Formats: sequence, structure tokens, C-alpha cells
Amino acid sequence: MRVVVLGAAAGGGVPQWNCGCAICRAAFADPALRRTQASIAVSADSVHWFLVNASPDLRQQIIATPQLHPATGALRHSPIAGVILSNGEVDAVAGLLSMREGSPFAIYAHPKVLAILKANSIFNVLDEKLVPRRSIEIDRPFEPMLPDATPSGFEVVAFAVPGKGAWYLEGRAHPGGEAADGDTLGLTITDKATRQSIHVLTACARVTDDLKARLAGSPLLLFDGTVWRDDELIAAGLGAKTGQAMGHIAMSGADGAIAALDGLGVAQKLFVHINNSNPALLCGSAERSAVERAGWQIPADGTEVTL
Repeated sequence: MRVVVLGAAAGGGVPQWNCGCAICRAAFADPALRRTQASIAVSADSVHWFLVNASPDLRQQIIATPQLHPATGALRHSPIAGVILSNGEVDAVAGLLSMREGSPFAIYAHPKVLAILKANSIFNVLDEKLVPRRSIEIDRPFEPMLPDATPSGFEVVAFAVPGKGAWYLEGRAHPGGEAADGDTLGLTITDKATRQSIHVLTACARVTDDLKARLAGSPLLLFDGTVWRDDELIAAGLGAKTGQAMGHIAMSGADGAIAALDGLGVAQKLFVHINNSNPALLCGSAERSAVERAGWQIPADGTEVTL
């Protein structure tokens, strides 16, 4: 299985277009600090690829990723066979609009997220005859299919994690109803040939005992790294919400991701969905050193892992 981190940043990317914080100013000056919005690509055969979320930066990410380029000599082609959505936030679904040029692929999402797409007619630019929308159920394994209806070689299990619905629906009726689960999912993706599994959680508000048991012994974990500390945006003067209020666990602290996920025997641990306010983005910072001492990585866009 091949896994490419197309983008590692939270909503807005790094730098954000209108932000003059110290981290964004550094990223405007130094391309090495820049990150596009979180999306992952996985392949079982190095030919067909499935995306986990379609970020608003998807076109840029495809250009930067040769694995996702059209085949040589093909007039219309894409190796992208499907998109698996873990939530309905703007930074997870807006990239679908860049995939409207008539190539077949499938969208896999929980019914609550599919309801959001259905309620917004702009997503009708994706012709459902070419781009079917397929419902996934929590804790029920499924195999994504290639556009020619042959098996992909992957088994995927979506599971509920603590989180919240899309921020743009706050105070409004949810198109998919008010059932508790479905807005925030983790994904276990297993290569059926090798039985190697990865876990992808781009949003998670807290680590439960059930989640620890699920992740234990994984060869690769990509996990929510939005903020370093819960009150980070408030302390930096960048916002009024805590990480918890946005549905994201902090990296640090007694209840943070680093402490909560320690000792689980996870071979490789990568933080993704990292906010522009997070000082762990800065090489040489005390926060980056703490992340690396704990065995975690802050991936650059384009980082590839092969299992």
C-alpha cells in the first residue's frame, strides 16, 4: 500500500491568505513551511488511487503529485478512482468541485455528509451518472470499486469518533438530521493482499478507550494535529474558539493526543490537519522538538509512506 500526504494543513492552509501571524509570515517567506489543506491519497496497485477528503487545494495537489497525473497519451484520464469523505467541512469537500470535468469516480460518505452534498446544488456539477454517491455505514466494512466495477483491493471501515458537525451548519437544521454519529469519522483502510492497515483521523475531539484499542499496533496513523494547545487561537489573538469547541483535540497536555496515544505500539505517527496557529509547524521550535521526541512527524506535502 502506498500513502501520499497531499496536504497536511487545516482549513485555510499555511499560510492563510489573510493572516499575518508569525507562522504565516514565516511561511510566506519560506516555501518549506507551506502546507495545503489536508487530503490523503492511497493506492493498493500504484495505478488507481483513492482520496481521503477532497480539499479546496486539490487541483494544486494533483499538479504537485505525479502519481495523480493523467496517463501518458490519454486525452481524458485520471488515476483517481474515488473519494472517501470523513466529514462535510469545507476543507474536506470543496475540492470535489475541481473534479467536474467528466472523469468517472465514486464518492463514498456517510448519509449525513451525502445529505449535505444533496442540499447544495453546486455539487450537481458532478454528474451522478459518472460520479455516483455511495453511502457508507459506521463499522460496516466495504470495498471501494474501480470505475470499471472491478475490486480496488482495499477494505475500508468507517468508525465514529468524538467531534462535531460542519461549522457552517451551526445554528441551522442539519440536512442529514440530528443523529449523533456520522459527521466525524475515522477510517481504517486495509490492503486486502497484505492485510496491512492504516488509520486516518483528520478530526477528533478526544481519545477514548475504544479508539485506543482500535489504533493499537497500527503500522501507520495519520491523526488530527489542529492545535498544539486547546486555547491556542485565543492566546494568539486569531479567534475566539478553543480546539475543543471546534471539535479538535490538542497535541499537548495531559489529555492531548501525544499523551493519550502514547504506548500503543503504533509504528509511524503523522499529524495532519495542522492549523496555521500551531507552533509545531516551525522547525527548531520547542513544540516541534516535543512532537519528534514523542515519535510523531509533521509531514510536508507530498510525503509518501509505503507499507
